[in-house]
Amino acid sequence: MLPASIPAAVFEAGRRFGNAIAIVDDSTRTSFAALARETRRAARAFIAAGLRKGDRFAVWAPNMWEWVAAAAGGQAAAGVLIPLNTRLRGREVAGVINRARARFLVSIGDFLGVDYPSMLDTHVMPTLERTILLGTSLAPLDGNHQSWDDFLASGNDVNEAELDARMAALDPADLADIMFTSGTTGDPKGAVFNHRQSLLGAQTWLDLSAVREGDRYMAFGPFSHTASYKAGWVTTMLCGCTLYAKNRLDPASIMALISSERINFMPAPPTILQSILAHADRGKYDLSSLEFISTGSAVVPIEMVRRLKLELGVDQVATAYGLTEVCGTATFTRPGNPLELVANTAGRAVPGVEIRCVRPDGTGTDTGEPGEVLVRADKLMLGYFENPKATAEAIDEDGWLHTGDIGLLDAGGNLKITDRLKDMYIVGGFNCYPAEIERDLAGLPGIMHCAVIGVPDERLGEVGRAYIVLAPEATLTEAEIMAWCKQNLANYKAPRSVVFVDALPLNATGKVMKHELRAKANIRRQEALLS
Repeated sequence: MLPASIPAAVFEAGRRFGNAIAIVDDSTRTSFAALARETRRAARAFIAAGLRKGDRFAVWAPNMWEWVAAAAGGQAAAGVLIPLNTRLRGREVAGVINRARARFLVSIGDFLGVDYPSMLDTHVMPTLERTILLGTSLAPLDGNHQSWDDFLASGNDVNEAELDARMAALDPADLADIMFTSGTTGDPKGAVFNHRQSLLGAQTWLDLSAVREGDRYMAFGPFSHTASYKAGWVTTMLCGCTLYAKNRLDPASIMALISSERINFMPAPPTILQSILAHADRGKYDLSSLEFISTGSAVVPIEMVRRLKLELGVDQVATAYGLTEVCGTATFTRPGNPLELVANTAGRAVPGVEIRCVRPDGTGTDTGEPGEVLVRADKLMLGYFENPKATAEAIDEDGWLHTGDIGLLDAGGNLKITDRLKDMYIVGGFNCYPAEIERDLAGLPGIMHCAVIGVPDERLGEVGRAYIVLAPEATLTEAEIMAWCKQNLANYKAPRSVVFVDALPLNATGKVMKHELRAKANIRRQEALLS
């Protein structure tokens, strides 16, 4: 039976797992009991500050145990959490705070040499009453800024019984959080969830992955993202595993952590996994503890899946498809699925989720026919925060979420995502889906990462351009790649140009930010026109 709320899960974990380690961040190992205790202190501080039921508060900080204490503490006081990515900058954060009318912000003073409060200095945020700073601030504290320690101390006069009364009044249907989308393809929208939906997201992942008490689980991405929040530390509270939540994870540090801490569960994007497999020093690290790896992307090369099993000895490699709007996982491959299915699909719908693909006219597609992916789920968001128009556009009258992804279902109900509607480009009247081309290119020896976008062309309207990251010591040339494409891809699918880059622009969850590639392509075109 699920707890009534996210903070209830934290407090119950403190009782059940006691001094076992809950979270390992960059500097601290925090037990379940200590986390529960500090979460109660944070809750009392929020009550002392005047947080009322339904008030919004934001957390804009790196992965650390205080992030969890602040988030669950504010929720225990009946507040609604707004997680914010540390990659966001002042204008973006101020925009979300104003849109949500947040009263409180928990942030970091100095992180990687950046003073986060200073990024908000020039922005007007009428509803923001107080900023609480974790760590050390580069700027002096004033009436609107308070240190974390002082904030916690401010709640000392709040009676424990008052907090218990608020917790008792929390209902699973009360709002838990508003997950604002990254905004990489437009203005961010806030997906609204109650406690029941958020906990269902965590429980679903727990059931699928079979993560257990005592397991050592590495989180990728920030706590502001569903995968590290609900499928991350909330899952930790439900099962008693230890979550490793580091902030900077390059391939060498990942392998060192796996080796030293005996990590056995690791969800990670394909870009990370391919970088590990290609790393020149991989043999220096003991990666034998890995039992379970999950990944998810339109492009999961079968050779990568095979190597994870054969070279690293991973028992289970799974792929999944998920969205913020459905609180995480929507489809998942199952143990025993053949490698080809794991690499080429994202598996079947998980319990509580329905999947269908439809044509532009709304009729269902046949088996193997591409269409827009629709999802209906018991953990589907309530809607977009104060945006009925966007909600109506996303969720139809029958409760189906229109994802904007293109995919197809095979005879076994396994979903294959072929691309995003917005990423599709048209070459001489033919629809081109970049993910399909990227999947083919990923099989060419010497290519470690690739991304394809459409760029303007006078004759064909648009043509493909491939951005390529070569594997170490690879010597592929543009001419060789173009010749391979000509031989192996339909003419309209073959990219007309190749750009070699040292790295692809990735967001915090390892997905390629194609809007940045399109911006670079536009700059190159403008420069060419001016030359």
